[in-house]
Amino acid sequence: MEKLIEIMEKYEAFLRSRANVVGVGIGKKWVGGKETDETCIVVMVERKLPEAELRKKDIIPKKLGDVKTDVIETGIIQAL
Repeated sequence: MEKLIEIMEKYEAFLRSRANVVGVGIGKKWVGGKETDETCIVVMVERKLPEAELRKKDIIPKKLGDVKTDVIETGIIQAL
């Protein structure tokens, strides 16, 4: 877990600079609508779009270092 935190902190500003990104965290990877046992860097976006509709600079890498990423649509996150 320590390694994941280190990688997340290293890339957080890089990820947050991408259009549509509203948060970054650590969680389980989802594939085909099902949660897996694999822990990854979770990138939360306002709206999940197909890569073809994103500018190249806004595409989230599939991996950061040797850790996979997962893009999750959350909508706008607001503090209550």
